[in-house]
Amino acid sequence: MIKRSFFMLSNKPRLTCDLLETDPEAPLKMDVPGLLTLLLPEPIDGKRTALIKKGDVVEKGQKLLLYENDTQYAVSPVSGTIKSIDTFTVDEVSGLRTRITIEKDDRNTEHVGYTDMPEDLSFAAQHLNQLPGAPGFDGLSRNGIQLNALVITVADTDLLSTTSQYVGTAHAAELEKGVQILKRITNLSKVYLLIPGYLLERVQFDGVTVMPASLNYPDTLPALVMKNHLDKILPAGRTPEEMGIFFIRAEAVVSLARAFEANAPVFEKCITLIDKTGARHRIEAVIGTPLSSIFSQLGIQIDEQDRIVIGGAMQGFATFTDHHPVTPDMDSILVQDKGDIIPLSDTNCINCGRCVQICPADIPVNLLVRFLQTAQYETAADKYDLESCIDCGLCAYVCTSRIALSQYIRLGKHELRKLRIDA
Repeated sequence: MIKRSFFMLSNKPRLTCDLLETDPEAPLKMDVPGLLTLLLPEPIDGKRTALIKKGDVVEKGQKLLLYENDTQYAVSPVSGTIKSIDTFTVDEVSGLRTRITIEKDDRNTEHVGYTDMPEDLSFAAQHLNQLPGAPGFDGLSRNGIQLNALVITVADTDLLSTTSQYVGTAHAAELEKGVQILKRITNLSKVYLLIPGYLLERVQFDGVTVMPASLNYPDTLPALVMKNHLDKILPAGRTPEEMGIFFIRAEAVVSLARAFEANAPVFEKCITLIDKTGARHRIEAVIGTPLSSIFSQLGIQIDEQDRIVIGGAMQGFATFTDHHPVTPDMDSILVQDKGDIIPLSDTNCINCGRCVQICPADIPVNLLVRFLQTAQYETAADKYDLESCIDCGLCAYVCTSRIALSQYIRLGKHELRKLRIDA
């Protein structure tokens, strides 16, 4: 692995993060549809006996495991009947998931609760990992990671989205309660609050150290937060958790407070939706709601060759279908008219150097992509810093040749992981 300075000093072009409105409106609540879809991050294994099957009756709040001893699970947001269990492709890189479709019935008022909710990491990983905001407790518990600090992000990590800013400020009282619960779950007292300076007066409580978040993109990404605020460099191929720093969305902390208040899981996800005209909608939808249902309620017409991007404009991915469901980590949805989509090309790199100039990790992207295009993933990692990429998407944004740089890098990381697992 090349060991050179992680961040280069240069006058690079910057994009500015979107700001929350002065007087933000509450989210428009979406109706709970008749059919909901849950995704499990593992494919169906025909050699194993599944614990759930088509026709099973489930209760609201019931934990759904596909196989015995699985650590991955879903939580039913409604009472109803499982109508199907099949394979679902999220995108070209993420691989196959298991899709569970549930038909809601009139027992929706029933709710599976917890008789005991201990404030410990094991319980959180086993029961609260699918809360809105995707807390990420399972990775901490499974890997036995030793944490040193928590970073709660009231700053959004991608352009166009204001989800974290809204939830963290509109529900500041619940955020404060959730912080105290989170401290006890993780046994940590060192807590940081990453929040844009202009929002500081909206979120004020004791017990946290405030980090004023930059409004320049991509300064709110974990690697840059660690470097700029905590004086820690994230080594290539490592995660912040492996370095003892746990990043968690404000919405996950608020959801945690609500779950302990209700003694039951919660399912209402806040999302920033940008339609084809560029108008921003703040909505609240139950996890599992198909995007088609949301578009229908908002009067958004999806035509052939329009693009639906899940996640932000820089880091998001295009989904194959408007039946893709709302997931715990879905902060934003971007709908692009087919006429506004800038096509990628198969033009060769012209070595203009714009990708290298803008890269915050000082990666020689123009050289890296040549090895990714020829599937030389080990060489890309060992000699051209593939694993140092922080996935900001700036290289693709400025590419003169319109090469799919972000997709090549994302695919390269995915294939590299597979190679190492198989080795």
